[in-house]
Amino acid sequence: MPFLTAESTGEADTLATFAQQQIEQVATTLHGLDREQLAQVPSASGLSLGALARHVAFVAGGAALTIAAAPGPGLDPERTPEQAQREGGLAPEALRDEDTAESLIEELHRAGEDLAAAIRAADLDTLGPVPEAPWFEGRTSWSMRWYATHQIEEHARHAGHADIVRESLDGKTAYELNALAAGQTWPPAGW
Repeated sequence: MPFLTAESTGEADTLATFAQQQIEQVATTLHGLDREQLAQVPSASGLSLGALARHVAFVAGGAALTIAAAPGPGLDPERTPEQAQREGGLAPEALRDEDTAESLIEELHRAGEDLAAAIRAADLDTLGPVPEAPWFEGRTSWSMRWYATHQIEEHARHAGHADIVRESLDGKTAYELNALAAGQTWPPAGW
């Protein structure tokens, strides 16, 4: 059952591996869901698993571009805050008609791979500009080391949120979902 983060070597590989693992854990929460379950909002947060998955893919994709562009800005200056919010999964219309659990899992896998590749290729000491957003208030630059570590924090928070939403849907928890996503039975023999 691939629940634990894989071994890593060196700082950049460790940051990349842990960031990707957290995104993979979000993908795991989608395993076996139908379209109706992807859209359900079973908790007070107001987010469905589909919208949360779309948000994680959006954030990870933007982070990969930001890291790759450092020391220059990595975000598209043509995007309005409203577009970013809608595309980022925090709006009700974030879940698209064509979205399925399988398509979102695939999108999350790609986003995790892209983010990990950007982190592995980065000069972690490079400083990049901080985009204007209320949650980054007071910062004007950050090192790619700090930003990569922040990506682990960001996606771990979302993975935990996704665990809670999934458990609220059907009672399945992370251990079981990791086993099922790996094609294994649950519970394992001897439990």
